[in-house]
Amino acid sequence: MPVPGPGYSITVRVEAPPSASAAGDLTSAVGRVGGVLTAFDVVESHADAIVVDITANVSNADHVEVVTDALDALPGVRVRKVSDRTFLMHLGGKLSVSPKVQLRNRDDLSRAYTPGVARVCQAIAANPADARRLTIKRNTVAVVTDGSAVLGLGNIGPAAALPVMEGKAALFKKFADVDAWPVCLDTQDTEEIIKIVKALAPVYAGINLEDIAAPRCFEIEKRLRDQLDIPVFHDDQHGTAIVVVAALRNALRVVGKEIEDCKIVVSGAGAAGSAIMRLLMHKKPGDIIAADINGIVHLGRSDLDDNLRWLAENTNKDNVSGSLHDALAGADVFIGVSAPNLFGAEQVATMAANPVVFALANPDPEIDPLEAQKHAAVVATGRSDYPNQINNVLAFPGVFRGLLDAQAHEITDDMLIAAANAIADVVDDRLNASYIVPSVFDSAVAPAVADAVKSAARKSGAAG
Repeated sequence: MPVPGPGYSITVRVEAPPSASAAGDLTSAVGRVGGVLTAFDVVESHADAIVVDITANVSNADHVEVVTDALDALPGVRVRKVSDRTFLMHLGGKLSVSPKVQLRNRDDLSRAYTPGVARVCQAIAANPADARRLTIKRNTVAVVTDGSAVLGLGNIGPAAALPVMEGKAALFKKFADVDAWPVCLDTQDTEEIIKIVKALAPVYAGINLEDIAAPRCFEIEKRLRDQLDIPVFHDDQHGTAIVVVAALRNALRVVGKEIEDCKIVVSGAGAAGSAIMRLLMHKKPGDIIAADINGIVHLGRSDLDDNLRWLAENTNKDNVSGSLHDALAGADVFIGVSAPNLFGAEQVATMAANPVVFALANPDPEIDPLEAQKHAAVVATGRSDYPNQINNVLAFPGVFRGLLDAQAHEITDDMLIAAANAIADVVDDRLNASYIVPSVFDSAVAPAVADAVKSAARKSGAAG
């Protein structure tokens, strides 16, 4: 179900005849094969030819060839070069280090570095808590991955994960002025990861775990939380859970239902799905039914690991069995964090009246959103090209801004719920079926989340 979008944006440099119809011929050729033109720039003009940069959104790598072939086939037109704008953005990486102080002369140097810096080191040695006041620690987060579960790409390793971690760090800075840095580990051994992160921790005021496969991610997070005096946050779990809980609160307002009366089906019992269900339980839903590749999670299954057993013991109050399709019958809410194309409009039709469908698998959701809309009252996805995008960037920048400002030593479920409520509240009177969460570019989101988390941290006694 790929559609043209900015993730596949190309600029094609073409040489064309200088005729009056040249611009129309070129743009029509792009449109005929499904490209979405976003810019048309004449970069050179000569008596016998013009050189034009045509920028367009396409749907995938194969579509790039279709568009360039269509241009090349025009009489007198020659494609000179094709540039992928996404790759251009990543050339040389997306981050740099910039000093906060000027080093103009010997006087500056003697205070920023030796000999003056020695007195600052001695002050921290005498009182380690001063590291938050006198170093970058107070505003710095490590974005840690082992590259084992990167986006929808799977186990691609730490080097290939680096562009994602750079992007994450850039989002931290953009939305919450948090200085984050990628830490991509060349090991997928649980003990080694824990040991390395503990050794790195003195530099940071928080740890953001990212794209670490389940079930190892559960143990890594739990043990680091137990052993470190700074908050440890697995964004794939808790960032997703925060935004889903926020979106669901508003979606149920749209359809006029109370969560206490709702049957909620969650497809996917890995990191994200488990965290969503655990956080939803604080809202006391009528029932939650978890489903994975082997069907509904229930106590009679023989393949239950520790996580699935906990879910079987704490959800599915009637201990029903069967398939995802069976679970959907009569359900008020579907939340998918699993795999593409699992069901269609006919299954949505079996759900309760005015159902809510969150199909969040990326890039291709569990159901085509257009199919879901045939029967669902509210539809959300993880995609930016449909309404109601459930995006973790609504949560993690503000969450860490609040944690750092509170000098928090841990993160609690009360803080996660506070963050979810803050995101939901930002929507306010703009709420409708196509607007259940704010835009990721809404400048009110991160400050609201930060204030809510900071307040919750102080109430819980977790603040410094």
